[in-house]
Parts: sequence; structure tokens; C-alpha cells
Amino acid sequence: MTEKIYRSYLEIRSLDELKEVKKPSENYSVELNDPKDFQLNKFFYKTIGKNCQWIDRLIWTDLNWIDYVSNDQLFTYILKDKNEIAGYFELLFNKQSKEAEIAYFGILEEYFGKKLGGYLLSEAIKRSFNMGSRRVWVHTCSLDHKNALKNYLARGMKNFKSETLIR
Repeated sequence: MTEKIYRSYLEIRSLDELKEVKKPSENYSVELNDPKDFQLNKFFYKTIGKNCQWIDRLIWTDLNWIDYVSNDQLFTYILKDKNEIAGYFELLFNKQSKEAEIAYFGILEEYFGKKLGGYLLSEAIKRSFNMGSRRVWVHTCSLDHKNALKNYLARGMKNFKSETLIR
């Protein structure tokens, strides 16, 4: 049986285009994961990704994860509810092109419905531009959370490419 997957590529080219969602409560914060900890990236990838069919990295060894997280262009930010982890995003910043890719983005299931997606995406976009980005981009697909594409569009991102994949 074949399955159609719809993938969208979106971008935002100026912080002025951001339709920001403010922090829903003072309990929440977004912090750079420093020092880097591959176990945290691995945990989020597996936990958030299980419902979105993120499968590419499931075969990675700890050495693969360490190598990935050690990339000096990778920045992982953690959404916290007081001291509890609630979500994350990974930014891959290309210093030459001055572009940032939101490589992974998600919220733990127990935090769904709390209006955190818009806030976390706003933070990802702001932090990307604060690094010196001239463009922030992301791709999402029909396997991701049902609100993913709506959230990207609502924050001011614009679709620059779409494709249909068959698997």
C-alpha cells in the first residue's frame, strides 16, 4: 500500500514579518541547552517524533548523536515549565549564508492544548534572527502535528515550495 505525504517548505525573511505569540504564563521559559547534551536531543526526537513518524535517526548510535550535537552550528533550545521540560527546537545556523533552519521543533504531548506552539515558534524565529539570520526556514509534512502548518503560517512564514512524496 502506498501513502501520500505532503511536504511544505516555509520561510520568513524579516523579524518584522513575525506575528509573535507572547509567553502564555511566567511559568514558561526557553533556554539554550548549554552545555550540549545529546541525550536530551535524542529524548525529544524519540518522544515527540513517535507520533510524527520521525524515523531517520532511530538507528543512530550514541556516537552518531554526539557527533550531531557537537556541530558548532547546532543550537538546541528547551521549553521549560518551571523546571520541567515541555518542548524544544533545534536551530542549524549557516554562518556563510546567514540562514537558520528550524531542524526539529515540538512540544511534549502532556503540554498540548496550552497554546505553547505559537510561543515556542515565535521564540525560535526571534532567536534565529538574533543570531544574524537573514532568512529562517523550516519544512513540515502531513505526518507532523495537525497544527504544525497552521502555526508556521500564523507566525508569518510563507510557503516557498511544496511537494508530494509517495512511500
